[in-house]
Amino acid sequence: MKTFIAVGKRKKAVARATIKEGKGIVRVNKRLLENLNPHMAKLKIDEPLVLAGEVAKKYDINVNVYGGGTISQAEAVRLAVAKALASADSRLRSEFLEYDRTLLIADVRQRESRKPNTHGNARGKTQKSYR
Repeated sequence: MKTFIAVGKRKKAVARATIKEGKGIVRVNKRLLENLNPHMAKLKIDEPLVLAGEVAKKYDINVNVYGGGTISQAEAVRLAVAKALASADSRLRSEFLEYDRTLLIADVRQRESRKPNTHGNARGKTQKSYR
């Protein structure tokens, strides 16, 4: 029985997916995918599984994710699951890239740090009046 491990990152969120042969059960932080909230995050995570179809039903997928917010965690899980499935079945790689490039290639953009005198924003400065 072969095991495939993949890592997905988005902003501050890091997800590690482990897949092995099984019945198609998907768990995120030891919780079933069906029980995840918010629903939008569940739909994001479900995308690579729907595209993989029958291939995804042959594997049990366990994902551990930490850091970041709920949506960035969902996108990190999505990336990790897609990478793991693509390493398990090489035919999926081209299908994932054709559908959406971010399924296999990480979005490396990060939040810009805040600057002084900007009221908590990264760029907006305090107004000056010279009169």
